[in-house]
Amino acid sequence: MREPFSRLFVHLVWATWNRLPLITADAQPRIYRCIQSEADRLGAQVIAIGGVEDHVHVLVKYPTSLAISELVKQMKGVSSRLVHDQIAPDGFFKWQGAYGAFSIAERDVPMVRRYVHRQVEHHRTGRLNATLERILLDDPSPARSAD
Repeated sequence: MREPFSRLFVHLVWATWNRLPLITADAQPRIYRCIQSEADRLGAQVIAIGGVEDHVHVLVKYPTSLAISELVKQMKGVSSRLVHDQIAPDGFFKWQGAYGAFSIAERDVPMVRRYVHRQVEHHRTGRLNATLERILLDDPSPARSAD
């Protein structure tokens, strides 16, 4: 085998600054495309992206050559710049400093994919997975910048 073989999956979750509802319905598709594009550029494969107006979930298969922290930093950075430069140049947009990263067994990828894609429904009905939403509840007003 000439290259490393891996099947590494991670469910990432991060929120807007102070959980403000900054991800509008108009901006959401562009933000998600930007996140996916950056993941692709870094060699990570996005399996699912979902969320609501104050946070994002991203399920990815990532390569051994990439640290999770670098992946998240880059996805948050480019999406924040997109909003500042093109979507709402006169408005406020910022991600919280913290994020959640949950390793996912390959057998659980379909279940997590469904969970990520059904974020609006889960939040509307209150059927949230406490583990997968924990970072958002534990850190409601982070002190660090995350652009």
